[in-house]
Amino acid sequence: MSQGPKTVTAAVIIIGDEILSGRTKDQNLGFLAEALNDVGVQLRECRVVADVEGEIVAAVNSLRARFDYVFTTGGIGPTHDDITADSIGAAFALEVDYNPAAMEILKAHYAHTGAELNEARMRMARTPSGAALVENPVSKAPGFRVENVYVLAGIPVVCQAMFHSLKHELVGGDPVRSVSIAVHLAEGTLAKGLTALQDKYPEVSLGSYPFHRDGRFGASIVARSQLGGKLAAAADDIRQLMRELGGEPIEEGP
Repeated sequence: MSQGPKTVTAAVIIIGDEILSGRTKDQNLGFLAEALNDVGVQLRECRVVADVEGEIVAAVNSLRARFDYVFTTGGIGPTHDDITADSIGAAFALEVDYNPAAMEILKAHYAHTGAELNEARMRMARTPSGAALVENPVSKAPGFRVENVYVLAGIPVVCQAMFHSLKHELVGGDPVRSVSIAVHLAEGTLAKGLTALQDKYPEVSLGSYPFHRDGRFGASIVARSQLGGKLAAAADDIRQLMRELGGEPIEEGP
């Protein structure tokens, strides 16, 4: 009896009042969604929470129980509002203190740069007891992991570098592949046929996204699946549907 595709899931928690206020525009979610899929992990949920310990704790405990991996971004800097480490400690009921390995990393970094390793900067070495460090090749202050929760920086270039440092640890399933096909037809024209195709291919997720380009309306149909054969067959039927309705398929690639 053949087995179905292996599915591994993740959630992201974006932490920061500056995101919710609109002052800072998040750039990490899109990166993580694509990077996770590349290693066979499907991002299934994202939450944006304020710099409030109780809200961070509630989000972490809810999501870590439901998904294989959880990634948090933001709140691990040197200032008073960087409360992610303490919040993760509270979520796991762990003491938070200066991590000896993290302290050595920071001492070496600031000795090299000549800047002062002051009390504020030392905060970046605090982790929950027993946490594993996540390397930060950019600015050295490490992220960390507790069980299935990875804690990353909010600065996009640092977040990305941290992810590339840890991705070898992730055990993924079968990646989701996608095909995108556009057509100059209205969604309402396509709707009935797409419903029938979704019923025909339950293993393929079909999405319809309207657009207006060069003065013309149309829709992009995106098919996504872990099963390459089913995806290819569904894509062929989508093209045929478009032609039957008087449109010409426009390949948009994966």
